[in-house]
Amino acid sequence: MTPTDPGRDRPKDPTAAEGLPGTPPRSAQPPNENGEMASLINRNIDALVRQRERDRQRTGLEERVADRITGFAGSMKFVYLHLAVFGAWIVINLGWVPAIPQFDESFVVLAMVASVEAIFISTFVLVSQNRMAALADERADLDLQVSLLAEHEITRLVTLVTEIAKLMKVPAAHDPELDELARDVAPEHVLDRLRDRAGPDR
Repeated sequence: MTPTDPGRDRPKDPTAAEGLPGTPPRSAQPPNENGEMASLINRNIDALVRQRERDRQRTGLEERVADRITGFAGSMKFVYLHLAVFGAWIVINLGWVPAIPQFDESFVVLAMVASVEAIFISTFVLVSQNRMAALADERADLDLQVSLLAEHEITRLVTLVTEIAKLMKVPAAHDPELDELARDVAPEHVLDRLRDRAGPDR
């Protein structure tokens, strides 16, 4: 009689194959609504909402008007309105509507109206773009500051882990690359290198 494997008839653990080659990873689960991660996410979202509300309140009346006009000019309502107005203008002045007399047979007035409108709309778009560029610069500065703080924290962690590895006599603790990783990166040096690589034309 052949001996039987005592673990053959045991139910397989569905998580036992995780981490093996060819095994699909477990799908990401949303954070627990009552957990610490969920509270952190909610705090960050609330901070962003408050910051956007402060930016909106700090915007002047002229900039708000420019944003409204730019938003309307970039919508399909603006396109439909111009199709209706300019289409009616052209049809009437071509004499296709006998009940309405022609008032711009050469379409000079139409060209002048369209040119003046284009000048003002382009100005409003530039005003909105300038304000959005200023906000983008502020967010880029914030991203850079967060990245520098994260780099500094990682550098300190590398130093701490290296010291622990040396006490435990781990061979990899004497890797010369760890000394380079344990040094803070000067952002101005990185910018200088990028400008040197980009060349004088950039």
